Amino acid sequence: MNQKVVTFGEIMLRLATPDYLRFPQARQYSATFGGGEANVAVSLANYGIDAEFVTRLPANDIAEACIMELRSHNVRVDRIVRGGDRLGIYFLETGAVARASKVIYDRANSSVATVEKGMINWKDIFEGAQWFHWTGITPALSQGAADACLEAVRAAREAGITVSCDLNYRKNLWKYGKTAAEVMPALVEGCDIILGNEEDCEKVFGIKPEGFDVTATGGEVDAAGFESVCTKMMRKFPRCTKMIVTLRGAINANHNTWGGVLYSGGTLKQSKRYDITHIVDRVGGGDAFMGGLIYGLITYPADDRRALDFAAAASCLKHTIYGDFNLVTVAEVENLMAGDGSGRVSR
Repeated sequence: MNQKVVTFGEIMLRLATPDYLRFPQARQYSATFGGGEANVAVSLANYGIDAEFVTRLPANDIAEACIMELRSHNVRVDRIVRGGDRLGIYFLETGAVARASKVIYDRANSSVATVEKGMINWKDIFEGAQWFHWTGITPALSQGAADACLEAVRAAREAGITVSCDLNYRKNLWKYGKTAAEVMPALVEGCDIILGNEEDCEKVFGIKPEGFDVTATGGEVDAAGFESVCTKMMRKFPRCTKMIVTLRGAINANHNTWGGVLYSGGTLKQSKRYDITHIVDRVGGGDAFMGGLIYGLITYPADDRRALDFAAAASCLKHTIYGDFNLVTVAEVENLMAGDGSGRVSR
């Protein structure tokens, strides 16, 4: 069952203020690494999947530290190409209660942003692979990154590989003259599995459930209301066989409800909904869901509901873990799926 999954995107140095401090208060930062597609690769490697992360990194010591961190989580890094001047950075101020978290990007002209079509040998990378995953963050970085991503999607299709994407709309990244609505359709049309959150489909494709306001959920999100979103997306992208939407109900910065829906074969399946009352770190929660979903769809190919429940439980656990990476095991996820959320000490 040890299938090979390839992910492609940018990994960054994450500099986070400690102890809920605001940026003007911080005199030191906690340094880790993270990025959507790398986070997915780490999750999959933790579950025993042969996961390979592809990116472009500069030839310097910070990039070497990044590669060492990925290797420590059993992620393959042999196909990372070197070049460019810098590793991207993002700064994180963790919110509390009524104060939202804040992210500031410093990733202009990073090595991935300056990648160009033809720099990565996708044919060799996809040899022996069964799955390719990308997110909407990568084509938002630059025209070159969008071209490289499209090149990868087309190469994966030619190789007969399952392609998944997380729409991951980031309004602060689309700065190079193209909009997501212009760039994303050509990429998404090559995908078998599409994941979005409760507002991605609206922001990128103008598809949304009636009467939904992401800023005023009160912790409650009507899962059934998203069936129309799924059906419209699948009509727009007929190659897609499964459309998944994550549903986050925000009560405050430390207290969210969380779950998801999966639409396939004319049927909408809903995951268990989790009430996460004391969030440690929600950054990477969507990536943890995607990593769990890919694992679930590979491991339980005839049981979409179980795959969806695995994804939701895995992501719920991620909210208890500091950093971008979801450092949990299959047994821990399955334990939560079985109903044990007590948090009792394991002796």
